Parts: sequence; structure tokens; C-alpha cells
Amino acid sequence: MDREQGPILQLQLATLESQGLLKSSSFGTGKNAVLKALEHLGYIQIDTLSIVERAHHHTLWTRVPNYQPSYLEDLVEERNVFEYWFHAASYLPMRDFRYVLPQMLSVQQNQSHYYNADPKVMQHVLDVIRNEGPKKARDFENESKKAGSWWSWKPTKLALERLFMQGDLMISKRKGMEKTYDLRERILPAHIDLTEPTSFEFAEYLVKTYLRAYGFTTLKQITHLKKGGILKKEVNDVLESMLQEKAIQQINIDGIPPVFVESNIMESVFDPPAPRVQLLSPFDNSIIHRDRIQQIFNFDFRLECYVPKEKRQYGYFCLPILFGNTFIGRVDCKAHRKSKQFELIHLHIENRDIAPELWLESFIESVKQFAKFNGCTTLLLTKVSPTKLTVTIKKMLNKLT
Repeated sequence: MDREQGPILQLQLATLESQGLLKSSSFGTGKNAVLKALEHLGYIQIDTLSIVERAHHHTLWTRVPNYQPSYLEDLVEERNVFEYWFHAASYLPMRDFRYVLPQMLSVQQNQSHYYNADPKVMQHVLDVIRNEGPKKARDFENESKKAGSWWSWKPTKLALERLFMQGDLMISKRKGMEKTYDLRERILPAHIDLTEPTSFEFAEYLVKTYLRAYGFTTLKQITHLKKGGILKKEVNDVLESMLQEKAIQQINIDGIPPVFVESNIMESVFDPPAPRVQLLSPFDNSIIHRDRIQQIFNFDFRLECYVPKEKRQYGYFCLPILFGNTFIGRVDCKAHRKSKQFELIHLHIENRDIAPELWLESFIESVKQFAKFNGCTTLLLTKVSPTKLTVTIKKMLNKLT
């Protein structure tokens, strides 16, 4: 395909700048930087997998150099951040709470929703939390085992999730994957606007969030995993309005759907990306839209942990490797926490145009720092593709560790 390298490069730099990946410490350091990053990005996807540090922590660690999981936990308990659904389970800035109301109301009004909980059990759960205070799911599991108990664990779990999804309950805190639920009125700050946004306002929120977080957007990206043809129409209306106001412009590039950018983006001068390697989470905001990464960075990425083992091409949990503004490959990793060993199960180097001596030292330093973040003290490199790079990489690894 004949690609227009000028506009493509500008879009690459624009999105890396907007994502906080063009230079180190884009959002600063410490807990305030975590909130700043989350408000800028709009959401951080929550991950249940722990092969390496979970994606929500990994994504923030990539952007906030001194990040600690306790920062995010504190922000939830301080009511600056809350959990709900974006295109998946996510952390969102509390200032945006109003924009989850349409989905909460939709769940509340839909009796056939997949969280098909028993109304009696839901009322019981609400009464217990109202009278006794915040509860974990296992608190109800223990209660269900008592003699004479009339409910069981599974209906109670469904009730908790249904009440959470329809907004009666919120997550007051989380440790690992264990959540504590409380009544919404005891968590939500008094100043939060609870006016349900119109369809146009919701579409405008999405458009502006994506433009801010990515530097540019497409219709498909904005409506990614969002249901309903009405939303697509409203998003189109918002984009058309912003085009008429010259707040954004449309860029047409061969082989790529129309791209919408803020009017100054294509004229902006971005500093060259630092010649450093960044290991990204498979759920990182910057790569979650696979088509976009393929079109703009020419990098075909798919997460294979849900693919049968015999059909995997690269490995169970590969991390994309970003060098400057180029994805040079991916590495399948696992943190062996008991032995404190971080294993590079299979390192795939796919870009052969950039000499290894340009990125190798930075790659090893990034791996060392990520291993440390995972509580590991030693590194193990098991396999490299292409195999001819194995000796070079292992020699450098031994030299720098």
C-alpha cells in the first residue's frame, strides 16, 4: 500500500504525545500525576490477569515513573476515581461520573440483562450493606453457609454485580481483585452532577475524550464496543458540528478511514521521541484499538491468551515493544513471583531495519525496571526470534545485569 509518510509520521507523534508516551514523566510524578494521567486519558482498563503486574497498574507505571499501586487505591478511597464500564471494566475520573448514568439506567430498566439477579436477593444485599456498612463478596459467601440461610452464593454474587452495574452500589476500595461494595450515596461526592446527559452530550463527551487522549480519532474508534446506531448518528453530528466550527479538521489518507484531528495538530511541531524502549501492556490505552495501530504504526497486534495454545503465533501474554515511535516487536513474559525471577519466554524482534545496537541497551534497562516493578530480582531469557540475535542479546543481558 502506498502510504503518505508525512501525515502518518505526524499522527504517530501526535498520538504518542497525547498518550504521554513521547517523553518520560509527561504527567509528572506521584499520586497527583496518576490522577492527571487518568483524567487526560479518560479511563484505564482493569485487568484480571496477573501473569505480569495487572494492566491498570502497568499502564499507569508506563506514564508515571515512580508509580505505586497504592496511589490508585488511595485515589479510589479519596473519591477522585471510581470503577465502572467504559468499553470494559475500567477506572474513570470521578469528574466524569455523569457520563456513566445512561448505561446505569439502561441496566436498571432492562429486566433481561445478563446480570439476571433475583429482586429479593438484591433487596437483601442492599439492606445488609445499608445496615452493616461496606461488604466484600466473600462476606455474603460466609453468610450463605450459615444454618437456615435462605440464599446461596451465586444469586448473591449476581445481585452485587447487578446492583453495581445499575448504580445502586459502587466500589469503595479494592485490594488485588477483591472489591468492597458500598451504597452509592455514601461514596459519591456531594458536588457531582447527576443530570443524565442527552445523547448529543454523551457523544460530545466521547469525541472530546478521544481527541484529547489520542490526538486524533475515527468514527470506528469512538464507537468501539458501544452499542446502538443512535450513538453513531450522534457522534457524526458532533463531528460535523466541530468541523463547521473549524475546531477539528478531517484528514484523508489512502487505505485509512477518515481521521479527525484538532485543527492545530497537523501544524504542531513535536519533539523527536526519545530513543528509548517502552514495554506496553496488551491493554494499554495506546494500543487497545488494534485497527488503529495497524493503520498508523503498521503493527499487527493481537492478544493470544484467549487463543488455544496450538493456535498461538507469539505467546500467551505478549507485551508490545515500542522504540521511539516504532513498534519493533513483542515479548511473551511471566513474573515468577515465588522465585523472584522475571522470564522472557519468547522475545520476537520483528523490525529488522533498526540495528539491535540502537535499542538493545534501552530494552534491557526497560526489562530490568519492569521486573523490579513485578517484585522480581533476576531475569531469564528463554527464546529469541530470529535465533541469530540470541547470542548478542544474551551477552548484553549478562553484561548489564
